[in-house]
Amino acid sequence: MERKIHIFLIVFMHYFGIADAQNRVSIYNAYNASDMIAWKKTIDRMESNPDKSNVFRLELLNYQYGYIAWCIGEKKAENARKYLKIAENHLGFLENEMYKLTEIYAYKAAFVGYEIGISPYKAPFIGQKSLKYAEKSVNIDSTNALGYIQLGNIKFYSPVVLGGSKEIAIKHYLKALDIMEENTALIEQNWNYLNLLGTIITAYKEVGNYSLARDYCNKALKIAPEFDWVKNKLYPEISESYYNM
Repeated sequence: MERKIHIFLIVFMHYFGIADAQNRVSIYNAYNASDMIAWKKTIDRMESNPDKSNVFRLELLNYQYGYIAWCIGEKKAENARKYLKIAENHLGFLENEMYKLTEIYAYKAAFVGYEIGISPYKAPFIGQKSLKYAEKSVNIDSTNALGYIQLGNIKFYSPVVLGGSKEIAIKHYLKALDIMEENTALIEQNWNYLNLLGTIITAYKEVGNYSLARDYCNKALKIAPEFDWVKNKLYPEISESYYNM
């Protein structure tokens, strides 16, 4: 009997390990191809799972975090609000569990930013909360790449009069990149890694450093040759600016 239970547990863990890996690959492929229909299908399928472990819930939260950002960028405010509410429920659950608090605070920082993205009038009232959460995230764990990404986003999108600085933002992004590249588990088939590269390219483009922007385009396309955002949008724009310098 004991042996049967042991075998069952191995099969059970193997099955769900494969399922988790499939979700990661599905999201990576969707991000690589800018296929947000496939992305949404994956997070909706994961959300319908009635038995969510903390590990599963945190993974789902990460994918929802990416989808909400896309919705805001595409001016799909209603969809952004819907998925932000769902994601905040997962965030509250994991915070109550005291699970991976360094990441929880990074997501809290991001979600404050999303609230501002959906309703810009809230910026003067809640903007500082985002910075507080991001700083708390990296103070708990100085190797938390997601925390540095949030610090970078805050500096990048804040007005100069409120402490915004694209140059400082780039430093935070590069710190996050160094952390991720020190651990192969953080870069292999990880949409967050591709997104960070695209973010760095965009930041260098915004400050007029087309040479470094182009270098990071080449880096990104070496890793993911069909990375749609870089291949079909950023690289052509930056190459044109680079040759017209």
